[in-house]
Amino acid sequence: MKKSMIKKILCVSLATITTLSMVACGSKGGKETKVYTDVSFPLEETATLKMLTHAPAISEQDPSKRLIFQRLEEETNVNIDWTCYVDDQFADKRNLALSKKDTLPDVVFDSYMSTYDLLRYSKQGVIISVEDLIKDYMPNLSKVLDENPEYRKMITAPDGHIYSFPWIEELGTGKEAIQSVGNIPYINKKWIDELGLQVPTTTDELVSVLKAFKEKKPDSIPMSFIMNNGDQDPGILLGAFGEGDNADHYLVTNDKKVIYSTVQEGYKEGIKWLNSLQTQGLLDPEAFTQDWSTYVSKGKNGKFGMFFTWDAANVVENASDYIALPALAGPNGNVNIPRSNGFGVDVGRCVITSANKNLELTAKWIDRLYDPVQSVQDNWGTYGDENNQNVFELKEDGSLKHLELNGASPWEVRANQFVAGPLAILDEYYGKYTTMPDDAKARLDILHGTYVENMKAEYNYPLVFMTSEDTEQLTQYETAVRSFTERKKAEWILNGGIDAEWDAYLEEIESLGLSKMLEIKQKYLDEYFK
Repeated sequence: MKKSMIKKILCVSLATITTLSMVACGSKGGKETKVYTDVSFPLEETATLKMLTHAPAISEQDPSKRLIFQRLEEETNVNIDWTCYVDDQFADKRNLALSKKDTLPDVVFDSYMSTYDLLRYSKQGVIISVEDLIKDYMPNLSKVLDENPEYRKMITAPDGHIYSFPWIEELGTGKEAIQSVGNIPYINKKWIDELGLQVPTTTDELVSVLKAFKEKKPDSIPMSFIMNNGDQDPGILLGAFGEGDNADHYLVTNDKKVIYSTVQEGYKEGIKWLNSLQTQGLLDPEAFTQDWSTYVSKGKNGKFGMFFTWDAANVVENASDYIALPALAGPNGNVNIPRSNGFGVDVGRCVITSANKNLELTAKWIDRLYDPVQSVQDNWGTYGDENNQNVFELKEDGSLKHLELNGASPWEVRANQFVAGPLAILDEYYGKYTTMPDDAKARLDILHGTYVENMKAEYNYPLVFMTSEDTEQLTQYETAVRSFTERKKAEWILNGGIDAEWDAYLEEIESLGLSKMLEIKQKYLDEYFK
């Protein structure tokens, strides 16, 4: 009892001495924790923070061996005690780690938390609010939020608190944003030329080209995709029949109403058309079951006449042989490219736990990640790495120039260097702090030159922060509705029968909560546009 009282008195006394740079006022796991104040980097003595993160399976699994983190340690004298899991294990491992309050890390880096996760863990006392830390200790992030208030709005919870540090990557805005279309259809232009064909501009012309691929390119796969797999799904083609389809199936009309793509008449007609391709043997038989590795293996072996993805170079060796398929006119002349609901923002990219006693130190360390040149490296990779292909060249003026990939997969090159996590890259950085990646520029050129003019929708669904109650209800409805509608989508493309089953399908999807789901989405859309 006496020792405990002496310790408390000592901590209170030291807290009043502002000239000291650190005080011994915390304990963690039974050990004294030095609490750093008036932090200035590099620290005079090494401090340690415990962080939990993840890394791609194809890359280095020890974050401390990544050059970006090594440089940060040299610049700050902050050692990071990492616990790292492979990407596909991270969510489960993270949830398990956060269930044990006595062994919490200081930070979950690259945390990939949904807004619901943020509210849940804050309510449980596992993570803390950080708006005061941002205001007091984070000038880099504060500048981004002050100059772009829409981002502050996106990361602020309904209770007025901020619980996380975001990832922000700007590459265009609105219809011209790089995320406006995810599943670009790439068609083999080399084969089209060899066969004396023309690039199709209608759905009927596409069928003729795919038939030619099947007949005159032995062992080829006229069209491949991964059913219900975001950027690898063929839903973009359904825009020729109406509103089209996207990864989460939410579309916003030009009078700002939320609709669900898979209950529209145009969707039904589009699915019937895809079924006609299936019956003619033009679709990959494995398209409904294959995983990414199988998909890429076939692409790298030159099998595809047409396929869908974010970046062709990630799927095929000979990306220059392919072009983006233009927006097609459907049987009634309709031309439409459905917009995705993707944004270059991830709200829950990094969180601080309640176990962290060094809040000022942590906030200032994280704020370094929002320095423009640092953010660029964290997002894509770095320079001067003797063990991996470098993403950048460091120029004399301190800016970074993207190096040519020389045919390598952009993802694979970057995965060996980037660290992701909280960062901000704004459109104004290009030409000042960095060049635009060649693959991003090429993708933007495709969107601007091929698709933007045919995007009929003026709006897509924005990034909104819902209450935990609304999120729980929405998740319940979405899980049932999406599972059902995506199962039927695959069944109908494979086996047909959509006309006969359509009325019963609409009744079933309504019973699963479609209207209630759309009501919640509409409420937040209305609030967004107030």
